[in-house]
Amino acid sequence: MLQLENLHAGYGKCRVLHGVSMDVKPGEIVCLLGRNGSGRSTTLKTVMGLLPGQGSVQWRGQELLGKKPFEIARCGLGYVPEGRDIFPTLSVRNNLLLGEKRRTRKMPRWSIEDMYRLFPRLKERRDVEAGALSGGEQQMLSLCRTLMGDPDLIMIDEPTEGLAPAVVDLVGRYLQELRRRGVSVLLVEQKLTIALEVSERCYVMGRGQIVFEGSPAGLRADAAVRKAWLEV
Repeated sequence: MLQLENLHAGYGKCRVLHGVSMDVKPGEIVCLLGRNGSGRSTTLKTVMGLLPGQGSVQWRGQELLGKKPFEIARCGLGYVPEGRDIFPTLSVRNNLLLGEKRRTRKMPRWSIEDMYRLFPRLKERRDVEAGALSGGEQQMLSLCRTLMGDPDLIMIDEPTEGLAPAVVDLVGRYLQELRRRGVSVLLVEQKLTIALEVSERCYVMGRGQIVFEGSPAGLRADAAVRKAWLEV
């Protein structure tokens, strides 16, 4: 579904990715792990067209490198950035409506009522300006706004960072709902517990390269990889 081959990218003269290759299959949740600065967020930004890259990013056989972010979104990819990027002066409901794109299916997977069911707090706050929401509520809104575009694959960058345990549990339920509805996920996450619990496969990045690929059980069993590339 999504295939990266020998991907190189960075910021100006600073190279961050050095030949990254990985893939995500239909309906699969794949987690991308690594320490801060390993290149995980840069990978997502390059796939989404926010950074230039060299190599190949194939989406269902179509090359994405060189396309603009809005063109990539129209292909069926969604992206939840680490910074959330909500519209602070618009209400919760209007933020969600702005996430809608031109329908590619007669019956989209998601409605605004689905969002309120996933995160009841958003329904309670639907007429409140998004800038007045708590950090956890803003994260809920960012996750749901991306879903309103009805993507086939959603890339999520650090969805549980700084959240209270109760909100982390809600995010876990959100990911399980995506799996149930057949939406593929590429998840960047620091919390190993939730990442390994929800994913079918995982990659570990170190110094801009993939240093491990395998199952969650395989990573749990590989103490050397965890110590070298994940543990503080």
